[in-house]
Amino acid sequence: MLLTSPGAYRGRFAPSPTGPLHIGSLVTAVASFLDARSQQGTWLVRMEDLDPPREQPGAADAIIRSLEAHGLFWDEALVYQSQRLDSYHALVQQLQKQELAFRCNCSRQVVKQAGGIYPGHCRQQPPGDDQTCAVRVKTCQLPDEFTHSSNIQYRDIFQGNQAQQVDKEVGDFIIRRRDGLIAYQLAVVADDIAQKITHVIRGSDLLDNTQRQLWLFQLLKGRAPEFGHIPIVVNEQGQKLSKQTYAPALDDTKASSNLAQAMQLLHHPLPTELQGATPTEILQWGIEHWSREKIPQTLQITG
Repeated sequence: MLLTSPGAYRGRFAPSPTGPLHIGSLVTAVASFLDARSQQGTWLVRMEDLDPPREQPGAADAIIRSLEAHGLFWDEALVYQSQRLDSYHALVQQLQKQELAFRCNCSRQVVKQAGGIYPGHCRQQPPGDDQTCAVRVKTCQLPDEFTHSSNIQYRDIFQGNQAQQVDKEVGDFIIRRRDGLIAYQLAVVADDIAQKITHVIRGSDLLDNTQRQLWLFQLLKGRAPEFGHIPIVVNEQGQKLSKQTYAPALDDTKASSNLAQAMQLLHHPLPTELQGATPTEILQWGIEHWSREKIPQTLQITG
């Protein structure tokens, strides 16, 4: 079992600027905010703007405006991952120098033909220096001084016990893409270590990323946070609310009703006396009444 960070609660909400916030992303933000505030914790916001081709112009600013309109104010300077690229690349070089990562020119087709698990080709037969390559982190055949088990287990706050044999179920995974962009898995771990995050409350669509991130925490000698994955909000067809499923953007002029809907989805319905309350009043009630045990197994929006 991995060690978790000691000390005062430090949580974060980390949206990607691929579009404006919708009710599903608001639910995640509210859950993260209330979990932190209910424990007198610090709550941070981090913009995960690592993938320019997927980003929507103006989305980062729109997300910030929405958070502020809904009373979700963060405690320290907002971090943009795009401003931390040098630190990520330094970590890639560090892992390569320690023989914990290697260059790889295998195509997605090669991995697909191996059943989706990286077969280790470039770990065994390194590509030439003249070839454009991704960088993968090792999940097996590590130097002798690294004795970590790749059987990663932890207890999720909402989803219970989780376990994955990373080397056999995932294989060596990419931390820097062939096009030079830093992979999400490395950046998020680097930032959680740098910001001393102790708790991560996020959507269950990221649940299967967690063991890879915990593996990186071990290799980078960082203390892992506690993880809690709330169910994602789905529409009546069972689809995750997203830009791809045409989830409407939040109307920031209706912040109080948006928050009331988010609280309802989280099984924390507001009392009748809070009808017409301000976002600040709604969130204060949420802080006082927040209960992890009330979070349901599914979150479905109707209408």
